[in-house]
Amino acid sequence: MDNITIGLWVTGGMLLLVVLGMRVAFAAALAGFVGIVWIFWAKSGYAPEKLLYWNERREIWDGALGKSIAIAGSVPHSKVSSQALSLIPTFILIGYLAYYAKLTTALFDAAKKWIAWVPGGLAVSTVFATAGFAAVSGASVATAAVFARIAIPEMLKVGYNKQFAAGVVAAGGTLASLIPPSAILVIYAIIVEQDVGKLLLAGFIPGAFSALVYGAMIVGIAMIFKTVGPPVSGFTWRERFAALPPALPIVAVVVIIIFFVYNPFGDAWGTPTEGGAVGAFIVFLLALVRGMRWPELKSALLDTAKLTVMIFTIIWGVLIYVRFLGFADLPGAFSDWITSLEMSPWLILICILLAYAVLGMFMDAIGMLLLTLPVVYPAVMALNGGEAVAAADSTFGMSGTMCAIWFGILVVKMAEFCLITPPIGLNCFVVAGVRDDLSVQDVFKGVTPFFIADAVTIALLVAFPSIVLWLPSLA
Repeated sequence: MDNITIGLWVTGGMLLLVVLGMRVAFAAALAGFVGIVWIFWAKSGYAPEKLLYWNERREIWDGALGKSIAIAGSVPHSKVSSQALSLIPTFILIGYLAYYAKLTTALFDAAKKWIAWVPGGLAVSTVFATAGFAAVSGASVATAAVFARIAIPEMLKVGYNKQFAAGVVAAGGTLASLIPPSAILVIYAIIVEQDVGKLLLAGFIPGAFSALVYGAMIVGIAMIFKTVGPPVSGFTWRERFAALPPALPIVAVVVIIIFFVYNPFGDAWGTPTEGGAVGAFIVFLLALVRGMRWPELKSALLDTAKLTVMIFTIIWGVLIYVRFLGFADLPGAFSDWITSLEMSPWLILICILLAYAVLGMFMDAIGMLLLTLPVVYPAVMALNGGEAVAAADSTFGMSGTMCAIWFGILVVKMAEFCLITPPIGLNCFVVAGVRDDLSVQDVFKGVTPFFIADAVTIALLVAFPSIVLWLPSLA
């Protein structure tokens, strides 16, 4: 049996395990390990039709198993010890420290007093506040959990529809996947071996654009259905300006991280990893000043550890599967097949994005990207003309490096979409878990309009790549 056939059988088995309910990390690790053993076993000359003596079979099996254990055992340390991955815990820690320092409450309060007077104003305030919080937190789940506690009670208090309020928080939380610092963007950069700093920079405008599309849709819904999101008035200009200073620390942290990593006036002061550490230290000091004590610090550290361990476990398991894909040469075969199709490259790209939408209904965002990118990314690069292609010679009108950044933003936006799609939409489960008065079904009903908003955003990012590429082109 050739390597491609082995790769297809093992991949099919892994998907079956996921559908049956096994966690992506363990399904990928098991499938990857079995696949590596199978390939080395086949390379050693074993074939079922051959009549080998028992000791010959045992020798072939032991050799294949020993090599596979060595390879699978080295993956977790060699990959997770990467400096780029150290960004993830520091960015997550920033978000939890900001929450326990009550910086998120101040951010929401400022947004509420400035925006709540428009139809659906509290919901729009929630979206903009989640976008602001996303700029200091790399985790969508953390953002959804924080604002489920802060924003939903405020919206229910003034008569918002319960399902709509829950949907706003779940959808707003997805913005943390795109707006830097983003854990998923870091993972994408590591898988495809692209510059982390440029990818993070590329997420700013699409993330802000997504928030604006959400806000415009909320205003439109509130204007049509008067009872969904009534406006809130009565705040004086004095109250509005007084609400700004408590929210400024988050803005200051974002500006400091941007200048530290990108410094538009000269050389960067440090790497994104060092920028994340500086940001976490600044937020820690702010939290101490604002009254955070040991119980709150302990909770922030534990929450950070739990989320980091979950993400790293998925990475460990999937990277074993990715190593198997390399031995099976499945990415190369898929890339050759894609480029041989007699279809428009743009249509193929759209089909790939639609496939992500379907796949995201059954898998979590990080696991989905980790499993698919080793196969899909080379195919997209081949469609554009290759990694080293110049913009003038490319299919999509951009160089290989810029195509990698553009496609990264597109797939991360698709990952955002998957965080709110049933039946796996993680943000919806988080919001329902935080609020005892909400069922998961309530949240899924509430996020339905945001599917349309996300589809519009993705279509515009595909049609106008400059939305994504303008900032990275300046770096």
